[in-house]
Amino acid sequence: NFNGYLVNFYMTINNIISEIELVAALAYQEEYDNSGLITGQKEWNTNGVLFSLDCTEEIVDEAIRLKSNLIVAHHPIVFSGLKKLNGNNYIERTIIKAIKNDIAIYACHTNMDNVAQGVNKKIADRLGLINTSILCPKKGVLKKLVTYVPETHHQKVLEALFNAGAGQIGNYTNCSFNTSGSGTFKGNEQSKPFVGVPNELSSEKEIKIETIFESAFENTLINALKQAHPYEEVAFDIYQLQNTHPNIGSGMIGYLKKPLKEEEFLKFVKETFKSNCIKHTAKTGNMIEKIAFCGGSGRFLLKDAIKSGADAYITADFKYHEFFDVDKNLILIDVGHFESEQFTPEIFYDIIQNKFPTFAIHLSKINTNPINYF
Repeated sequence: NFNGYLVNFYMTINNIISEIELVAALAYQEEYDNSGLITGQKEWNTNGVLFSLDCTEEIVDEAIRLKSNLIVAHHPIVFSGLKKLNGNNYIERTIIKAIKNDIAIYACHTNMDNVAQGVNKKIADRLGLINTSILCPKKGVLKKLVTYVPETHHQKVLEALFNAGAGQIGNYTNCSFNTSGSGTFKGNEQSKPFVGVPNELSSEKEIKIETIFESAFENTLINALKQAHPYEEVAFDIYQLQNTHPNIGSGMIGYLKKPLKEEEFLKFVKETFKSNCIKHTAKTGNMIEKIAFCGGSGRFLLKDAIKSGADAYITADFKYHEFFDVDKNLILIDVGHFESEQFTPEIFYDIIQNKFPTFAIHLSKINTNPINYF
């Protein structure tokens, strides 16, 4: 280590992707997705990383030129199973080229879409929005841990759980509920009880700890509990909660610092997303202040955007007949898939730059947008 930072030639691929997953855990990707390490191994040393929106043959060539053996892309180059690797299409050719050149490809897709500091927060920042929040918070993300600890070790176990990520609710941390009681147990001949002796019934004053946690960190939490707990056999229960998570979910809503007329807002959106052309529904005649938005394909959030009372909804990939579904409830603006997510590589860049400021990191200079405008 040098001044607290990992020296470059000891950096592994796992060092890089672990930092990204602290922001966007793989557990938050959608079931259909294929985020994670696609080629390469976590244990490989890495001498540089290239961040991009897509991974194509041109991106792999760019990584080779930059002597970077890790590509971190938003979109997975492999989305479904490959049955052959003959180089007959751009996916197979990209994978073959990466493998031949010992280049690892890592994708961080819908898991980065679904976190409060992810794709949509980057859009909010570009638009200068304030008071942002998740448009459609997810259910099934939160769990509750209940465990029992002797009074003497209560604080130690509690701190271990908090350090492992438990007890976070919105703007609050270290949240738990604790009640006192009495626990009983009787060990057999092979047991080595913390208190009492084998084959005798023991009673111990214990504290019941209840705390909430994100399901993505379940294994980390259980390991922390077992390491901090003094008992040979640790009693604990885990419950799935139906509460929504305020910081995990799809899309976002936010507010302009100053309301704009629709014409002004459309020009502002076009400039912000560097678009040659944007599609939109008929103007409503309303001032634009509350904005709903979703990077990438956001058709599935239209009802949520309308329900939120947004004046405008910015997203991509709406089909012709789907524009009718807006039904004059707001103004829908389709900026294009690439355009809506073009700033995503900056998220990866900032995460690694902040953690490893001396490491060789690069933002791709290649425009991978497959759509051209004439």
